[in-house]
Amino acid sequence: MPNRKTEIFNPVAYLTKSGNARNITKYRKNQIVFSQGDAADDVHYIQKGKVKITVLSERGKEAVVCMLGPDEFFGEGCIAGQAARISTASTTMETVVLRIARAEIVRLIQEHPAFSEVFVDHILKRSMRVEADLVDQLFNSSERRLARLLLLLANYGQDGKPVPIIAKISQETLAEMIGTTRSRVSHFMNKFRKLGLISYNGHIEVHKSLLNLVLHDKPHIES
Repeated sequence: MPNRKTEIFNPVAYLTKSGNARNITKYRKNQIVFSQGDAADDVHYIQKGKVKITVLSERGKEAVVCMLGPDEFFGEGCIAGQAARISTASTTMETVVLRIARAEIVRLIQEHPAFSEVFVDHILKRSMRVEADLVDQLFNSSERRLARLLLLLANYGQDGKPVPIIAKISQETLAEMIGTTRSRVSHFMNKFRKLGLISYNGHIEVHKSLLNLVLHDKPHIES
């Protein structure tokens, strides 16, 4: 009797359902997934929705580190020995998250090359994003930083098709993410709208023409 073929591990299918050492949780808008200082004992994967990562200084000042969307991991620091969360993760809309225990993630990486490839790809892209964010903060004007952030939130230049309509996000949050004031963000948003680069009526619709501002070789003068 011929041997039955070993079932091929499918990381995409694995990440869509609950099972051994993993479970799915549905969160409401503005709900905390984990808080800074909590025990770091699992990794999270976004199936649907948006998650905001923030950090709080000893003086009580909060900063937005990044906004994450579907098919992205967060909380992976526990794999590198992080005992406590160094940031807070909260939802910005209704969100579905798969929680995977640390030991399970380590097992998957060791035993399943297909999953390891997916996870390493995520780590590399996140590293590249952090590096690009640093360069952006150091060398670009706040106007161009805002334009780049809006394009990233709309998924331009990332895997998958762009999603021009951005879920409602406050100007305060945008200001925190690019390191400027709310008044400057308001000024630039109105300017972008007048130039036809975005539509802004409660929700933000990002037009592809906004790419020209980010890709322009010459410095853009803020006005």
